[in-house]
Amino acid sequence: MITRRVIIASAFALTALAVDPARAEDKPAEIRIGTQKGGLFPAVRQRHTVEDAFKPLGIKVKWIDFQFGPPLLEAINVGSVDFGFVGDSPPIFAQAGAANIRYVAAVKSEGNNQAIIVPPDSPIKILADLKGKRIAFGKGSSAHNLLVAALEKAGLSWSDITPAPLAPADATVAFVKGAVDAWSIWDPYLALAELKEKARVIAFDKDVHKPNAFYIAGSDFVAKYPSVVAKLNTIFAAEGRWADAHREEVASAQAEATGVDIEAIKRFVARSNYQVVPIDQDIIKGQQAVADRFARIGLIPKPVNVSDIVWKWTPGS
Repeated sequence: MITRRVIIASAFALTALAVDPARAEDKPAEIRIGTQKGGLFPAVRQRHTVEDAFKPLGIKVKWIDFQFGPPLLEAINVGSVDFGFVGDSPPIFAQAGAANIRYVAAVKSEGNNQAIIVPPDSPIKILADLKGKRIAFGKGSSAHNLLVAALEKAGLSWSDITPAPLAPADATVAFVKGAVDAWSIWDPYLALAELKEKARVIAFDKDVHKPNAFYIAGSDFVAKYPSVVAKLNTIFAAEGRWADAHREEVASAQAEATGVDIEAIKRFVARSNYQVVPIDQDIIKGQQAVADRFARIGLIPKPVNVSDIVWKWTPGS
């Protein structure tokens, strides 16, 4: 028998869902966020902004650090991380491998935080001089894309060099010992090499192509918790605006968290952009160019359509 009390209770429940769509979805007990060395994340963690935003909802936040992008995305793919920040190349390789990921937001880089460098006394002066040289880079990283794009700009092919795929720590040793002729690398390793090893820049990202970085989430996580992903984007967008206006604090937090030389960190932070934006057609076009470049030279097994895995974020919605 349907009573007046049942009718009123049902109406109240429907009204609540209409007012707050987030109540209609489950909420995770914990959000696992993957980060790479440095950036604004040490400052965000110090400020406790993310934790404070989700604590009233009963959601815990766990931070997990990675050396670079590919292992972070693999962690998202297998479900051990929910949300993370990477450069332009890792999502391309991940999508080509049918990883369960979604692009959820972007940071438009100014192209100053990654470069191809050589020792100060190297005979290499221009990109064309890389022919026949042994060059270090992080396989599947944004530095991989920079190297490929730089070779194309110089009229060289991948077969014109001796690739040396090395993680940043190993590449640092190889560069210092002279085991490689050049190194495609990002900050803070770039800034450290400039200051400690007097490394000379052959080309920055901005000299070769237009790079972007991305916030990535697991596809299952996005499907199940879209309002949580939107909230994360909103928080990091606000933190990005704060970071752009508080670079001394960002540098101090990063130096404290990583132990990296403060002067290198200050150089890194000074040339960084932290503004988080929705992924628009211009960003998709740029990322598709990366994917097409990799497919063209056989670095990925098949072409991919970047827009297939883009999640639309509308700030304020």
